[in-house]
Amino acid sequence: MTTSTVPQALDAPMAARRARMSRFFRVLIGITAAIHLPVALGVSELARRLALPLPDLIGWSWALAGVALFAGRIRAAMPDRRGRNTAIVRFVDIPYFIHWCAALWTLIPAALATVISPLVDLARGQPVALPVGVYMASYLSGLVVCAYGVLVRRRWVRVVEREVKIHGLDARLDGMRIAHLSDLHIGTMTPRSWGLEWARLANACAPDVAVVTGDMVTSGTDFHGDVADVIGALRAGGGVFASMGNHDYFGEGEPLVSLLRERGVKVLRNEGVVVERGGAKVWMAAIDDTWTRRDDIESAMRHRPAGATAVLLAHDPNRFEAAADAGAELVLSGHTHGGQVAMPFLTRWNLASFGYPYNVGIYRRKRSVLYVHPGLGTTGPPIRIGAAPEVTILVLRGVAAD
Repeated sequence: MTTSTVPQALDAPMAARRARMSRFFRVLIGITAAIHLPVALGVSELARRLALPLPDLIGWSWALAGVALFAGRIRAAMPDRRGRNTAIVRFVDIPYFIHWCAALWTLIPAALATVISPLVDLARGQPVALPVGVYMASYLSGLVVCAYGVLVRRRWVRVVEREVKIHGLDARLDGMRIAHLSDLHIGTMTPRSWGLEWARLANACAPDVAVVTGDMVTSGTDFHGDVADVIGALRAGGGVFASMGNHDYFGEGEPLVSLLRERGVKVLRNEGVVVERGGAKVWMAAIDDTWTRRDDIESAMRHRPAGATAVLLAHDPNRFEAAADAGAELVLSGHTHGGQVAMPFLTRWNLASFGYPYNVGIYRRKRSVLYVHPGLGTTGPPIRIGAAPEVTILVLRGVAAD
Protein backbone atom coordinates (compact mmCIF):
# COMPACT_ATOMS: atom_id res chain seq x y z
CA MET A 1 0.00 0.00 0.00
CA THR A 2 1.43 3.39 -1.04
CA THR A 3 0.79 6.53 0.96
CA SER A 4 1.01 9.82 -0.94
CA THR A 5 2.94 12.68 0.66
CA VAL A 6 1.20 15.35 -1.47
CA PRO A 7 -1.64 16.07 1.00
CA GLN A 8 0.92 16.44 3.79
CA ALA A 9 2.88 18.89 1.65
CA LEU A 10 -0.28 20.85 0.93
CA ASP A 11 -1.26 20.83 4.62
CA ALA A 12 2.06 22.30 5.78
CA PRO A 13 1.42 25.90 4.60
CA MET A 14 -2.13 25.71 5.95
CA ALA A 15 -0.85 24.50 9.32
CA ALA A 16 1.67 27.34 9.38
CA ARG A 17 -1.07 29.89 8.64
CA ARG A 18 -3.24 28.42 11.39
CA ALA A 19 -0.33 28.64 13.83
CA ARG A 20 0.24 32.30 12.94
CA MET A 21 -3.46 33.06 13.34
CA SER A 22 -3.49 31.29 16.70
CA ARG A 23 -0.56 33.42 17.92
CA PHE A 24 -2.24 36.55 16.58
CA PHE A 25 -5.46 35.60 18.35
CA ARG A 26 -3.61 35.18 21.65
CA VAL A 27 -2.00 38.60 21.23
CA LEU A 28 -5.44 40.15 20.63
CA ILE A 29 -6.79 38.48 23.78
CA GLY A 30 -3.86 39.89 25.75
CA ILE A 31 -4.45 43.40 24.40
CA THR A 32 -8.16 43.12 25.15
CA ALA A 33 -7.46 42.07 28.73
CA ALA A 34 -5.03 44.98 29.20
CA ILE A 35 -7.39 47.66 27.93
CA HIS A 36 -10.12 46.42 30.25
CA LEU A 37 -8.14 47.09 33.45
CA PRO A 38 -8.87 50.84 33.57
CA VAL A 39 -12.41 50.11 32.39
CA ALA A 40 -13.00 47.86 35.41
CA LEU A 41 -11.85 50.58 37.79
CA GLY A 42 -13.74 53.29 35.90
CA VAL A 43 -17.02 51.37 35.92
CA SER A 44 -16.53 50.59 39.63
CA GLU A 45 -16.14 54.31 40.30
CA LEU A 46 -19.28 55.07 38.28
CA ALA A 47 -21.26 52.45 40.23
CA ARG A 48 -19.93 53.93 43.48
CA ARG A 49 -21.02 57.44 42.53
CA LEU A 50 -24.45 56.11 41.58
CA ALA A 51 -24.63 54.46 45.01
CA LEU A 52 -25.10 51.01 43.49
CA PRO A 53 -24.44 47.98 45.69
CA LEU A 54 -21.16 46.08 45.30
CA PRO A 55 -19.55 48.60 42.93
CA ASP A 56 -16.26 46.69 42.63
CA LEU A 57 -18.08 43.52 41.65
CA ILE A 58 -20.01 45.48 39.00
CA GLY A 59 -16.82 46.96 37.56
CA TRP A 60 -14.82 43.75 37.40
CA SER A 61 -17.79 41.74 36.11
CA TRP A 62 -18.26 44.29 33.33
CA ALA A 63 -14.59 44.04 32.36
CA LEU A 64 -14.48 40.23 32.51
CA ALA A 65 -17.58 40.05 30.31
CA GLY A 66 -15.86 42.40 27.85
CA VAL A 67 -12.85 40.09 27.60
CA ALA A 68 -14.95 36.92 27.40
CA LEU A 69 -17.18 38.24 24.61
CA PHE A 70 -14.19 39.24 22.47
CA ALA A 71 -13.31 35.69 21.42
CA GLY A 72 -16.76 34.98 20.01
CA ARG A 73 -16.83 38.20 18.01
CA ILE A 74 -13.46 37.44 16.40
CA ARG A 75 -14.22 33.79 15.65
CA ALA A 76 -17.50 34.80 13.99
CA ALA A 77 -15.57 36.83 11.42
CA MET A 78 -12.94 34.16 10.61
CA PRO A 79 -14.30 33.30 8.13
CA ASP A 80 -17.21 35.67 7.68
CA ARG A 81 -20.31 33.54 7.07
CA ARG A 82 -23.71 34.31 5.65
CA GLY A 83 -26.77 33.65 7.75
CA ARG A 84 -25.60 34.93 11.13
CA ASN A 85 -28.48 35.90 13.37
CA THR A 86 -29.32 39.53 12.59
CA ALA A 87 -30.44 40.23 16.15
CA ILE A 88 -27.08 39.04 17.52
CA VAL A 89 -25.19 41.23 15.04
CA ARG A 90 -27.28 44.32 15.85
CA PHE A 91 -27.74 43.92 19.59
CA VAL A 92 -24.58 42.07 20.63
CA ASP A 93 -21.81 42.50 18.06
CA ILE A 94 -22.29 46.19 17.26
CA PRO A 95 -22.71 47.32 20.91
CA TYR A 96 -19.75 45.16 21.87
CA PHE A 97 -17.47 46.81 19.31
CA ILE A 98 -18.56 50.24 20.57
CA HIS A 99 -17.53 49.09 24.06
CA TRP A 100 -14.23 47.56 22.86
CA CYS A 101 -13.25 50.70 20.96
CA ALA A 102 -14.18 52.81 24.00
CA ALA A 103 -11.92 50.61 26.14
CA LEU A 104 -9.07 51.17 23.69
CA TRP A 105 -9.87 54.91 23.70
CA THR A 106 -9.58 54.85 27.51
CA LEU A 107 -6.08 53.36 27.50
CA ILE A 108 -3.99 56.43 26.62
CA PRO A 109 -5.57 58.98 29.02
CA ALA A 110 -5.65 56.28 31.70
CA ALA A 111 -1.95 55.51 31.24
CA LEU A 112 -1.01 59.19 31.34
CA ALA A 113 -3.15 59.84 34.40
CA THR A 114 -1.70 56.80 36.18
CA VAL A 115 1.80 58.26 35.78
CA ILE A 116 1.01 61.92 36.41
CA SER A 117 -1.64 61.73 39.16
CA PRO A 118 0.62 60.15 41.84
CA LEU A 119 3.26 62.81 41.19
CA VAL A 120 0.65 65.52 41.68
CA ASP A 121 -0.55 63.83 44.88
CA LEU A 122 3.00 63.68 46.25
CA ALA A 123 3.65 67.31 45.30
CA ARG A 124 0.52 68.35 47.22
CA GLY A 125 1.38 66.18 50.18
CA GLN A 126 -1.73 64.06 49.72
CA PRO A 127 -2.07 60.25 49.83
CA VAL A 128 -1.31 58.63 46.49
CA ALA A 129 -4.43 57.23 44.82
CA LEU A 130 -5.30 55.81 41.45
CA PRO A 131 -7.08 58.37 39.22
CA VAL A 132 -10.26 56.32 38.94
CA GLY A 133 -12.25 59.44 38.10
CA VAL A 134 -10.14 59.88 34.97
CA TYR A 135 -10.70 56.22 34.05
CA MET A 136 -14.44 56.70 34.42
CA ALA A 137 -14.58 59.93 32.40
CA SER A 138 -12.35 58.50 29.65
CA TYR A 139 -14.48 55.39 29.23
CA LEU A 140 -17.77 57.33 29.19
CA SER A 141 -16.44 59.83 26.65
CA GLY A 142 -15.09 56.91 24.61
CA LEU A 143 -18.55 55.33 24.49
CA VAL A 144 -19.98 58.53 23.00
CA VAL A 145 -17.22 59.03 20.41
CA CYS A 146 -17.05 55.37 19.42
CA ALA A 147 -20.83 55.07 19.11
CA TYR A 148 -20.61 57.90 16.58
CA GLY A 149 -17.76 56.17 14.74
CA VAL A 150 -19.55 52.81 14.55
CA LEU A 151 -23.15 53.90 14.01
CA VAL A 152 -22.73 57.11 11.98
CA ARG A 153 -19.32 57.94 10.55
CA ARG A 154 -18.64 54.62 8.82
CA ARG A 155 -22.00 54.86 7.01
CA TRP A 156 -21.53 58.46 5.92
CA VAL A 157 -19.85 58.11 2.53
CA ARG A 158 -18.61 61.13 0.64
CA VAL A 159 -17.89 61.57 -3.08
CA VAL A 160 -14.64 63.45 -3.68
CA GLU A 161 -13.21 64.65 -6.99
CA ARG A 162 -9.42 65.04 -7.07
CA GLU A 163 -7.21 66.26 -9.89
CA VAL A 164 -4.07 64.24 -10.51
CA LYS A 165 -1.27 65.90 -12.48
CA ILE A 166 0.60 63.52 -14.76
CA HIS A 167 3.88 64.51 -16.40
CA GLY A 168 3.78 64.21 -20.18
CA LEU A 169 0.13 63.15 -20.29
CA ASP A 170 -1.22 62.96 -23.83
CA ALA A 171 -3.51 65.96 -24.34
CA ARG A 172 -6.27 63.61 -25.47
CA LEU A 173 -6.27 62.05 -21.99
CA ASP A 174 -6.59 65.37 -20.18
CA GLY A 175 -9.82 65.29 -18.17
CA MET A 176 -10.09 61.49 -18.14
CA ARG A 177 -12.18 60.45 -15.12
CA ILE A 178 -11.37 57.36 -13.05
CA ALA A 179 -13.83 56.22 -10.39
CA HIS A 180 -11.72 54.62 -7.67
CA LEU A 181 -13.22 52.34 -5.01
CA SER A 182 -11.27 50.20 -2.58
CA ASP A 183 -11.53 47.95 0.46
CA LEU A 184 -15.25 47.28 0.22
CA HIS A 185 -15.08 44.41 2.75
CA ILE A 186 -18.56 43.25 1.82
CA GLY A 187 -19.86 40.89 4.48
CA THR A 188 -21.82 40.76 7.71
CA MET A 189 -20.77 44.23 8.86
CA THR A 190 -20.86 45.82 5.39
CA PRO A 191 -23.92 44.58 3.50
CA ARG A 192 -24.53 44.35 -0.23
CA SER A 193 -27.01 47.26 -0.09
CA TRP A 194 -24.25 49.61 1.03
CA GLY A 195 -22.03 48.46 -1.82
CA LEU A 196 -24.76 48.98 -4.41
CA GLU A 197 -25.19 52.54 -3.16
CA TRP A 198 -21.44 53.13 -3.58
CA ALA A 199 -21.67 51.84 -7.15
CA ARG A 200 -24.61 54.17 -7.81
CA LEU A 201 -22.65 57.14 -6.48
CA ALA A 202 -19.71 56.27 -8.72
CA ASN A 203 -21.89 55.78 -11.80
CA ALA A 204 -23.56 59.17 -11.25
CA CYS A 205 -20.17 60.80 -11.84
CA ALA A 206 -19.98 59.39 -15.40
CA PRO A 207 -16.44 57.97 -15.15
CA ASP A 208 -14.42 56.92 -18.19
CA VAL A 209 -13.00 54.00 -16.20
CA ALA A 210 -13.91 52.42 -12.86
CA VAL A 211 -11.41 50.55 -10.69
CA VAL A 212 -11.54 48.59 -7.44
CA THR A 213 -8.22 48.06 -5.71
CA GLY A 214 -8.71 44.94 -3.65
CA ASP A 215 -10.13 43.67 -0.36
CA MET A 216 -13.52 43.31 -1.92
CA VAL A 217 -14.60 40.80 0.72
CA THR A 218 -13.77 40.50 4.42
CA SER A 219 -12.97 36.78 4.52
CA GLY A 220 -14.25 33.44 3.30
CA THR A 221 -16.38 32.81 0.22
CA ASP A 222 -19.97 33.23 1.42
CA PHE A 223 -20.24 36.84 0.23
CA HIS A 224 -18.57 36.43 -3.17
CA GLY A 225 -21.94 36.71 -4.93
CA ASP A 226 -22.70 39.98 -3.16
CA VAL A 227 -19.28 41.35 -4.14
CA ALA A 228 -19.92 40.39 -7.76
CA ASP A 229 -23.31 42.15 -7.65
CA VAL A 230 -21.73 45.34 -6.31
CA ILE A 231 -18.74 45.56 -8.63
CA GLY A 232 -20.80 44.28 -11.54
CA ALA A 233 -23.11 47.26 -11.02
CA LEU A 234 -20.31 49.74 -11.82
CA ARG A 235 -20.58 51.38 -15.24
CA ALA A 236 -17.81 53.11 -17.19
CA GLY A 237 -17.28 53.56 -20.92
CA GLY A 238 -13.70 52.28 -20.83
CA GLY A 239 -14.46 49.32 -18.59
CA VAL A 240 -14.41 48.19 -14.97
CA PHE A 241 -11.14 46.83 -13.58
CA ALA A 242 -10.21 45.15 -10.31
CA SER A 243 -7.10 43.95 -8.51
CA MET A 244 -6.94 41.41 -5.71
CA GLY A 245 -6.14 42.25 -2.09
CA ASN A 246 -4.99 40.16 0.85
CA HIS A 247 -8.49 39.71 2.29
CA ASP A 248 -9.66 38.34 -1.05
CA TYR A 249 -7.41 35.35 -0.33
CA PHE A 250 -8.66 34.87 3.25
CA GLY A 251 -10.50 31.94 1.71
CA GLU A 252 -10.52 30.81 -1.91
CA GLY A 253 -9.82 33.69 -4.29
CA GLU A 254 -10.49 31.90 -7.56
CA PRO A 255 -14.31 31.70 -7.21
CA LEU A 256 -14.41 35.46 -6.68
CA VAL A 257 -12.31 36.08 -9.80
CA SER A 258 -14.62 33.85 -11.85
CA LEU A 259 -17.79 35.56 -10.61
CA LEU A 260 -16.41 39.01 -11.34
CA ARG A 261 -15.30 38.06 -14.84
CA GLU A 262 -18.74 36.62 -15.52
CA ARG A 263 -20.13 40.11 -14.77
CA GLY A 264 -17.75 41.69 -17.28
CA VAL A 265 -15.26 42.97 -14.71
CA LYS A 266 -11.64 42.73 -15.87
CA VAL A 267 -9.72 41.24 -12.95
CA LEU A 268 -6.07 41.94 -13.74
CA ARG A 269 -3.43 39.75 -12.14
CA ASN A 270 0.11 40.78 -13.07
CA GLU A 271 -1.12 41.85 -16.48
CA GLY A 272 -2.59 44.80 -18.33
CA VAL A 273 -4.84 45.83 -21.18
CA VAL A 274 -5.04 48.87 -23.43
CA VAL A 275 -7.83 51.40 -22.94
CA GLU A 276 -8.19 54.06 -25.63
CA ARG A 277 -9.60 57.56 -25.27
CA GLY A 278 -9.71 59.74 -28.35
CA GLY A 279 -7.00 57.63 -29.94
CA ALA A 280 -4.62 57.98 -26.95
CA LYS A 281 -3.66 54.81 -25.08
CA VAL A 282 -3.74 53.99 -21.39
CA TRP A 283 -2.10 50.81 -20.12
CA MET A 284 -4.50 49.63 -17.39
CA ALA A 285 -2.55 47.09 -15.37
CA ALA A 286 -2.59 45.49 -11.92
CA ILE A 287 -0.45 43.34 -9.71
CA ASP A 288 -1.79 40.47 -7.64
CA ASP A 289 -1.72 40.32 -3.85
CA THR A 290 1.60 41.09 -2.16
CA TRP A 291 0.86 39.42 1.19
CA THR A 292 0.63 36.00 -0.45
CA ARG A 293 3.56 36.86 -2.72
CA ARG A 294 1.59 36.72 -5.93
CA ASP A 295 2.62 40.18 -7.14
CA ASP A 296 4.85 40.69 -10.19
CA ILE A 297 5.29 44.29 -11.36
CA GLU A 298 7.57 43.32 -14.22
CA SER A 299 4.91 41.05 -15.73
CA ALA A 300 2.21 43.68 -15.23
CA MET A 301 4.22 46.26 -17.17
CA ARG A 302 5.83 43.94 -19.75
CA HIS A 303 3.50 44.46 -22.71
CA ARG A 304 2.87 48.16 -22.22
CA PRO A 305 2.70 49.84 -25.66
CA ALA A 306 5.16 52.61 -26.42
CA GLY A 307 3.77 56.01 -25.47
CA ALA A 308 0.90 54.64 -23.38
CA THR A 309 0.28 56.16 -19.95
CA ALA A 310 0.46 53.39 -17.34
CA VAL A 311 -2.14 53.21 -14.58
CA LEU A 312 -1.21 50.41 -12.17
CA LEU A 313 -3.57 48.97 -9.57
CA ALA A 314 -1.66 47.76 -6.51
CA HIS A 315 -3.66 47.05 -3.36
CA ASP A 316 -0.63 47.52 -1.09
CA PRO A 317 0.78 51.09 -1.32
CA ASN A 318 4.17 49.89 -0.12
CA ARG A 319 4.78 48.73 -3.70
CA PHE A 320 4.71 52.33 -4.97
CA GLU A 321 8.45 52.84 -5.16
CA ALA A 322 8.97 49.66 -7.18
CA ALA A 323 6.05 50.59 -9.43
CA ALA A 324 7.47 54.07 -9.97
CA ASP A 325 10.85 52.58 -10.85
CA ALA A 326 9.06 50.35 -13.37
CA GLY A 327 7.64 53.44 -15.08
CA ALA A 328 4.02 53.55 -13.89
CA GLU A 329 2.79 57.14 -14.12
CA LEU A 330 -0.18 56.58 -11.79
CA VAL A 331 -0.46 53.94 -9.05
CA LEU A 332 -3.80 53.36 -7.33
CA SER A 333 -3.81 51.60 -3.96
CA GLY A 334 -5.89 51.02 -0.84
CA HIS A 335 -5.27 48.60 2.04
CA THR A 336 -4.70 51.14 4.83
CA HIS A 337 -8.29 52.43 5.25
CA GLY A 338 -6.66 55.73 6.19
CA GLY A 339 -6.12 54.06 9.56
CA GLN A 340 -9.93 53.97 10.11
CA VAL A 341 -9.15 56.25 13.06
CA ALA A 342 -7.36 59.52 12.31
CA MET A 343 -7.01 63.02 13.66
CA PRO A 344 -9.90 65.08 12.24
CA PHE A 345 -8.63 67.46 9.54
CA LEU A 346 -5.15 65.88 9.84
CA THR A 347 -5.96 62.64 8.07
CA ARG A 348 -2.36 61.47 7.67
CA TRP A 349 -2.08 61.34 11.46
CA ASN A 350 -3.79 57.97 11.60
CA LEU A 351 -3.29 54.46 12.94
CA ALA A 352 -1.92 53.23 9.59
CA SER A 353 0.87 55.83 9.56
CA PHE A 354 2.90 53.70 11.99
CA GLY A 355 3.43 50.99 9.37
CA TYR A 356 2.74 52.72 6.07
CA PRO A 357 4.64 55.81 4.93
CA TYR A 358 2.08 56.06 2.11
CA ASN A 359 -1.13 55.78 4.11
CA VAL A 360 -3.78 58.01 2.51
CA GLY A 361 -4.08 60.60 -0.25
CA ILE A 362 -1.72 61.68 -3.04
CA TYR A 363 2.05 61.11 -3.04
CA ARG A 364 4.73 61.73 -5.66
CA ARG A 365 8.01 60.06 -6.53
CA LYS A 366 9.91 61.53 -9.46
CA ARG A 367 7.41 61.45 -12.37
CA SER A 368 5.03 58.99 -10.72
CA VAL A 369 1.93 59.66 -8.63
CA LEU A 370 0.31 57.41 -6.02
CA TYR A 371 -3.23 57.73 -4.71
CA VAL A 372 -4.01 55.74 -1.56
CA HIS A 373 -7.75 55.34 -1.19
CA PRO A 374 -9.18 55.59 2.37
CA GLY A 375 -11.46 52.62 1.73
CA LEU A 376 -15.19 52.17 2.02
CA GLY A 377 -15.69 49.25 4.36
CA THR A 378 -13.92 48.34 7.58
CA THR A 379 -11.98 45.44 9.01
CA GLY A 380 -11.50 44.57 12.66
CA PRO A 381 -13.65 46.93 14.74
CA PRO A 382 -16.31 48.42 12.40
CA ILE A 383 -15.42 52.01 13.23
CA ARG A 384 -14.29 55.17 11.46
CA ILE A 385 -13.31 58.41 13.16
CA GLY A 386 -11.60 61.14 11.17
CA ALA A 387 -11.12 58.79 8.20
CA ALA A 388 -14.20 59.16 6.02
CA PRO A 389 -15.20 56.38 3.61
CA GLU A 390 -14.98 57.73 0.10
CA VAL A 391 -15.91 57.21 -3.54
CA THR A 392 -13.07 58.97 -5.33
CA ILE A 393 -13.19 60.46 -8.82
CA LEU A 394 -9.66 61.05 -10.09
CA VAL A 395 -9.42 63.53 -12.98
CA LEU A 396 -6.20 63.27 -14.98
CA ARG A 397 -4.49 66.55 -15.88
CA GLY A 398 -1.40 66.94 -17.99
CA VAL A 399 1.80 68.62 -16.86
CA ALA A 400 4.50 69.48 -19.39
CA ALA A 401 7.25 66.87 -19.49
CA ASP A 402 10.59 67.88 -17.97
